[in-house]
Amino acid sequence: MNIQRFNAPTAREALAKARHAFGDGTLILSNRPTANGVEVVATAEDTLAALDTADSFANRSQDQSALRRDALPSAPEASTAVEDDATQLAMSTLSFQDYVRERMLRRRHESMTGTAAAAVIPEAAPVRPAKELAVARPRPMERTEVQAPVKAVAAPKPAPVSAAAHAPALSQGIVNELHAMKALIEDRFNTLTWLGQARQSPIQSNLMLKLIRAGYSPTLARTILERMPDEMGATESVRWVMDILERNLKTDAAAPAIHEEGGTYALVGATGVGKTTTAAKLAGLCARTHGAASVGLITLDTYRVGAHEQLRAFGRMLGVVAHLAHDRAALQDLLSLLGNKKMVLIDTTGLAPNDPRKRSMLDVLDLPGVNRLLVLNAGGHGDTLDDVVSSFKSTGVQQAVLSKTDEAAKLGPALDAIIRHQLLLRGVTTGQKVPEDWEAADAAKLVRQSMRAPAKSAFDPKPADLDFFFTPASAAQAGRFDA
Repeated sequence: MNIQRFNAPTAREALAKARHAFGDGTLILSNRPTANGVEVVATAEDTLAALDTADSFANRSQDQSALRRDALPSAPEASTAVEDDATQLAMSTLSFQDYVRERMLRRRHESMTGTAAAAVIPEAAPVRPAKELAVARPRPMERTEVQAPVKAVAAPKPAPVSAAAHAPALSQGIVNELHAMKALIEDRFNTLTWLGQARQSPIQSNLMLKLIRAGYSPTLARTILERMPDEMGATESVRWVMDILERNLKTDAAAPAIHEEGGTYALVGATGVGKTTTAAKLAGLCARTHGAASVGLITLDTYRVGAHEQLRAFGRMLGVVAHLAHDRAALQDLLSLLGNKKMVLIDTTGLAPNDPRKRSMLDVLDLPGVNRLLVLNAGGHGDTLDDVVSSFKSTGVQQAVLSKTDEAAKLGPALDAIIRHQLLLRGVTTGQKVPEDWEAADAAKLVRQSMRAPAKSAFDPKPADLDFFFTPASAAQAGRFDA
């Protein structure tokens, strides 16, 4: 095999010498820097034509791996002629040459289709034993300026996933954020506008503070004050606010009292609000007016210990028999039996608004002629009363009784819930005496009682805290309001 070494001051001159010796079919076996310049080992292409090129790429790769696993030559063998090393590495040379060609063609194809190929900067090859050198076939000299050892090129990385696929989700998220920002800006501007008006009118500020301290919600308070005429003085404005509250607190003052009107009523509500005591008071009022035979008592409370006995005890005091109904069928039979009574009162189990048994109890009461009478604790918290009203509210006009007014520190939360939910107040209980502690629903009296200056409380806001209560009032929150 004709293999020669060419030395020159520069790589260009060494490659020119090799090409002059072997022609266009020059194969560069190695190059390395020397003290006098560059040394290039080359041979002619036709010297390798006798080799078997029909072997597959996999077989040649296996041969190459086997050759690389061989031990390095010993010191005496290191001085062997370069021609012997080239003969042993002939198959490896062709294998690497084919590999480089395939990679270059693939990268050129990717470049033509628009994929940018990273430029490979040739590096000077370190001095290594001859058996570790890979032989590369260069292109013709007129198209190649410097022939350096070929650097293996890594497979191209997959193109990053375009963000266009996520554009709809991102766009929707941005839209939602913009809507939220818009609502926040409108909220702040409305609040600032209202605060500006309140600062210009100290009467509004004082009335807002008075309503909040009385237990009325900021929503209802602002709805009222937004409709107040500007030219009113302090005394007139207080009277005007109380008139608005009285006008919107619906009672049965223009109709017969509930015990005189009669009918079938199921008392519903949360636990401990006084349903059984209220039923006994109504039964006592009806018995006093129309006689004991005009009243029927039924209890559905089979859950609470002693509930049936409590109602029976009240019945014996009034001379009325109390009946127990275990289910819907028993309730229908008892209602048929007591159909000739002036008033039939049904005492039910007290249930929390989120109690799963509430739905089944309301289904039992879903009978023709049975009216629901919601019993509200006057001393309850505003949020609790809101939850109870929303949970037990029925279709049509919801009738209610306000119980335990003698125990309530503030009547504002209860009246606020009744006004905002448009309930019809049928009466008020003021104690435990049966049937004496019962009063007709008087809107003016209740509003005056709620607006009385309460005792100092840790829950009362200060004037500096009013900014937290000036939130926009919407029609959905305020509901129908007569001003």
